[in-house]
Amino acid sequence: MEIKAVSKYVRMSPTKARDLARAIQGKRAGEALQVVEVNKRKAAVCIGKTLKSAIANAENNAELSADRLWVSQAVVENGPTIPRYWPRARGSASPIRKKTSHIRVTLTDEKPSRKK
Repeated sequence: MEIKAVSKYVRMSPTKARDLARAIQGKRAGEALQVVEVNKRKAAVCIGKTLKSAIANAENNAELSADRLWVSQAVVENGPTIPRYWPRARGSASPIRKKTSHIRVTLTDEKPSRKK
C-alpha cells in the first residue's frame, strides 16, 4: 500500500533539496528520519516535515506501523518562480528569480525494488 504526503510552494530552490531527497530514497522510514535530522541544510527541515506527515498518514489513515514502512519515492519538483527585480546602475534593473518547490514523499509497506 502506498501512502503519500506533499508539501507545496516551499520557498527553496529545488536543486538544493534534490540530493537529500535522493539520499533517503529506498531506506526505512526510521533511517530516513535520522538522516534528515542529522543534516544541517534548510532542505532537511522541509523534507523532514513532509516525511513525518507521510508517517502520520500511514499510522492514522492506513493503520500501518512506522517500523514496517519504506521510502519508495522522495521527489522534489519545480514550483512556480516568483519574479523580483533588483535596482542597478543608471536606472536599470536586473531580474531575480525566487524559486519554489513541491516536495512529494511516498511510503510503502514492502521493500522497494532497486531499478538498474
